[in-house]
Amino acid sequence: KAVKAFQSENIDYMKCLEESYTAAEETVKNGTEEADVTAAQDAYTKGIDAYNDAVSKEEEVAGQFNVEIREYKAANPG
Repeated sequence: KAVKAFQSENIDYMKCLEESYTAAEETVKNGTEEADVTAAQDAYTKGIDAYNDAVSKEEEVAGQFNVEIREYKAANPG
């Protein structure tokens, strides 16, 4: 249950990050003020990095969960 809860919350987090870096990307493309574009570029990079970290964390949790399931099944056959 905890793994499923983590995955659900992580998906929500990644959706939020996606909205944020997409908005920043639009500002980079369409911004007229150099300071705004520079800030948006920084926000975009940080958003992408955070998104990639969230994906990696989910893969790590899922991988560890699968290892533990296999070990449990091996120790408790039948």
